[in-house]
Amino acid sequence: MSEKIRPQHLERKAILYVRQSSTYQVSHNLESQKLQYAMQQRLRQLGWQEIEIVDEDLGRSAAGTVTRAGFERMVAEVCLGKVGAVAAREVSRFARNSREWQQLVEVCRVVDTVLIEHEMVYAPRQSNDRLLLGLKGSLNEYELDLLRQRSVEARREKARRGELIVAAPVGYLKSEDGNLEKDPDRRVQQAVLSVFEKFLELGTIRQSLLWFLEHDLELPVHYAQGGHRQSRRRKPKEEWLAFLPNAHEGYVSWEQFESVQHTISQNLHVRKRTRVTPHGQALLAGMLRCRRCGTKLNVRYTGRLGDVLSYMCCRGWLDNGLPRCISVPIGDG
Repeated sequence: MSEKIRPQHLERKAILYVRQSSTYQVSHNLESQKLQYAMQQRLRQLGWQEIEIVDEDLGRSAAGTVTRAGFERMVAEVCLGKVGAVAAREVSRFARNSREWQQLVEVCRVVDTVLIEHEMVYAPRQSNDRLLLGLKGSLNEYELDLLRQRSVEARREKARRGELIVAAPVGYLKSEDGNLEKDPDRRVQQAVLSVFEKFLELGTIRQSLLWFLEHDLELPVHYAQGGHRQSRRRKPKEEWLAFLPNAHEGYVSWEQFESVQHTISQNLHVRKRTRVTPHGQALLAGMLRCRRCGTKLNVRYTGRLGDVLSYMCCRGWLDNGLPRCISVPIGDG
């Protein structure tokens, strides 16, 4: 038995912490689970009779981005002085971020709890062990960052080859070989095609939207709970990581797509040029809401000099073709 383990440690219970980072590991890395649970035998050899297993965090990352109920319960019991030792197959199972790691080490130092892994016993009250634990925590965090970098680089290389498909857009399905294929449902194909056809006919996104609303036509979606997928970031073509024309069958040709994008861009420029420049600033812009529908009121300046201020509820009309709601002129801006 290690000389770092004293009778006061054995009088209290030991906690064995078992964790894996993802549900995939929980389902497939069964050997890792067996090795972690086998630490019970090591604790018994060291002299503990009462051993509690905390495994609620199976499938939870220790990077500090998600809540770990098992880890929090373990730390709470250590704080109460009920635990003589906390054990894991490797100490990296406890935490891979400095905040939680330092919290655990400091709490164990205060209440005199030892940390145990399959080869070592650490006593946080000893300066040399605190130094080792600090280094281990830093290495664990560095290792996680390195794994992330490797993962990102692998995804980038896959994207450059045209093989990275995170989610299939509306109108497509991901085939078994990892490629994009058109949805075999002819109704879906026709619905997607009709969007492009109607835009090319009417020339604006809004007029196309109003036409679909007027004819009570719906477009297909297959994302979670029928929600819409939103792009979080757009980059100019010069900054694209990969551009592989004709990698899969499109609903329109690349030339037609560029034409559509050019028309949308021109429409935005025209709207900006025709917008009246305000001569003053509305004090409550973006703060007022319509009492009828709850949407935020837009601000508009009119008049020959653009000095007449109005608060308008027109979001429903602009986005969905609904009847106009209210307009409140304030007067001279």
